[in-house]
Amino acid sequence: MQYRLLIQIDDCDKREYYEYETLYNGWTGRELERQINSGLYERLLLSNDKQSVLEVARRKRIPENPAEIIKDPMILEFLGLKRDSSYYEKDLESALINNLQDFLLELGNGFSFIARQKRILLEDDEFFVDLVFYNRLLRCFVLFEIKTHKLTHEDVGQLQMYVNYYDRKEKLPEENPTIGILLCADKNDAVVKYTLPEDNTRIMASKYQLYLPSEKQLLSELKRELRRNPLDI
Repeated sequence: MQYRLLIQIDDCDKREYYEYETLYNGWTGRELERQINSGLYERLLLSNDKQSVLEVARRKRIPENPAEIIKDPMILEFLGLKRDSSYYEKDLESALINNLQDFLLELGNGFSFIARQKRILLEDDEFFVDLVFYNRLLRCFVLFEIKTHKLTHEDVGQLQMYVNYYDRKEKLPEENPTIGILLCADKNDAVVKYTLPEDNTRIMASKYQLYLPSEKQLLSELKRELRRNPLDI
C-alpha cells in the first residue's frame, strides 16, 4: 500500500520526503495515507525552507529549532469531534490522551509523553500544565497548554511562567531550554509577538483543526505564508 501511495505523488521532492519518513518511522499504509492527506509536507513548508525539511527527513541534519518540528496548524481529525460543537479544554485534553498514539504521530519525530496536568506549586498556589512531552531530537521538554478559545496575552503569560519554571527546576544542565506550545482554537500572531521578547523562539502558538484540510486550503495557506515570509520551495 505504501508503494501505491508514493507513486501517486507527482512532486519528486514531496515524494522523497514521504519515502524517507515512511522508511525511518516505519509508517504503516494507513499512517502514510493519513500524513499525506493531512498535508504534513506542506505544513512543514509553512515555517521551513524545502532544503531543511528534506535534510531532516534524510537524517542528514538534526532539527535545531522548534519551528522545524512543531506544525501549525495541527490536524486533530482523529479525535472525531465536530468542528461546530461546544466543549471544554479538559474534554479536548481527554480526547488527546485517549488518542495518544495518533497524537504522537501528528506531533512527529522524537516526542515522548511525560505527564498530564503536571502540578506546579509556587508557595501556596497550585498550577497545572496541561500536557508535558519530551523531544529527544531537540533535547528539551515541550509543554502544551490547550485553549478552546482565541488565545489572549494572559494565555501567553501563563505558558511563559510554566516554561520558566521547567527551565529553573526540571531541566538538566546539558538539556536545551524548554519549549511552550499554545494549542488554540484560533490565534493572533501579533499578540504572541508583542507579549514576548523580540528574540523569542521558545513560545509558539499552533491552531488546531478538527478536520482534514483540502489541498486547496493547504495551498492557499502556503501562498499566504510565503507572501509574509518568502521561502525557497
